[in-house]
Amino acid sequence: MLHHLDGYVALAGLLVGFTVGLTGMGGGALMTPILVLLFKVQPLAAVSSDLVAAVVMKPIGGAVHLRRGTVNKRLVGWLSAGSIPSAFAGVLILRQLGDGASVQNHIKTALGVALLVAVATMIARAFLNLRRRAVKGYLEADPAGVADHAPAVVIRPLPTLLVGILGGLIVGMTSVGSGSLIIVMLLVLYPQLKASELVGTDLIQAVPLVASAALGHIIFGDFKLSLTTSLLIGSVPGVYIGARVSAIAPGRVIRRALAFVLTASALKLFNIGNIELAVILGAACAAGPLVWRYVRATGGLRRGWPPAAQVAGEEIPTPVAPLAGSPSTVAPQPAEMAGQGR
Repeated sequence: MLHHLDGYVALAGLLVGFTVGLTGMGGGALMTPILVLLFKVQPLAAVSSDLVAAVVMKPIGGAVHLRRGTVNKRLVGWLSAGSIPSAFAGVLILRQLGDGASVQNHIKTALGVALLVAVATMIARAFLNLRRRAVKGYLEADPAGVADHAPAVVIRPLPTLLVGILGGLIVGMTSVGSGSLIIVMLLVLYPQLKASELVGTDLIQAVPLVASAALGHIIFGDFKLSLTTSLLIGSVPGVYIGARVSAIAPGRVIRRALAFVLTASALKLFNIGNIELAVILGAACAAGPLVWRYVRATGGLRRGWPPAAQVAGEEIPTPVAPLAGSPSTVAPQPAEMAGQGR
C-alpha cells in the first residue's frame, strides 16, 4: 500500500490539519475542494476519504480542548443526538441522487453551495463576535478568541438538537460543516460562550458526527484507503501543532485567508471561468476591507455608536474637539479598539 501514498496529498493534509487545529474550521471545506480541484479526485471519493480521515483528525484537536476545560459536554450530547443519525441519513440521500457522472455533478454542486454557506457563516461569526464584544465596551486583541464570557450557560435542547440535525445532514452529503457551519449556529444560540469553548465543543461533537458520516461512506460511498492514509500522514501532526499554537497565533488572519480560499473553491466548483473568477475575487478584496472597517467603526452596525463604555473600570468619554494649539489627548474609543479584534 505504501507505494500508492501521495506526498503532495500528505502536504495538503498537513496545511489543512494545521488550519483546523488553529481555528476549528476548514477541514472538509478546504480538504475536499483541494482533492477535487488540484488532485482531480472524484467528488464522491474525496468526500468519503476526507470524512474517514476526519475521524482520526478531530479527536486530536478536541483532546487539547478537553485538557484545557473548554468543552461544554451537555451541548455535545444534544448536538450528537441530532447529528449522528442525520449524518448517516445524508449519505443515504446522496446515494439516491444517482450514479456515475450524475451523482458526481450533484456532489460538486452541493459542495459549492456548502462552501459559500460556510463563508457566509464565518463572516456572520466575526460580525456577531464584534457586536458581542463591542457592547461590553472593549475589543481587546484576541487572536485566539478567548474573550470574556458569562459563566452560566442555559442549554436550549430543541434548537440545539435541530442544529445537530441540519449540520449532520450537510456533513453527510458534502463533508463540509462540522466546524464552519455548526460553530456559527452555536454562536447564535449561545452568545455567552467564549470562542475557545465554541471551538472545543464543536471539535468534540464532530467526532461522533464524522464517524457516523464516515461509516455511511465506507458502506455506500467510494472510500479510498491509500488516499485516506496520505491525508492522515499530514493532517494528524498538522492538527496537533495547530491546536497547540492556537492560543498565540493570529487566528483572524487565518480566517480571512480561509474565507478567500473557500470562496475561490466554491466558484470553481460552479465552473466559473478564470477571468470571471479573478474579477469577482478582486472586487471582494477591494471592497471587503472598506466594508469591514465601517462595521468596526460602528461597533457592529450599532445605531448611535460609540457610547460611553467601561474599560478596566474607567469610562471612555465621548470625543470632544481639542483646544486650539493643544494636542489631542482623548482616550481611544471602542471603535478604534475594534480594529485590534477580529
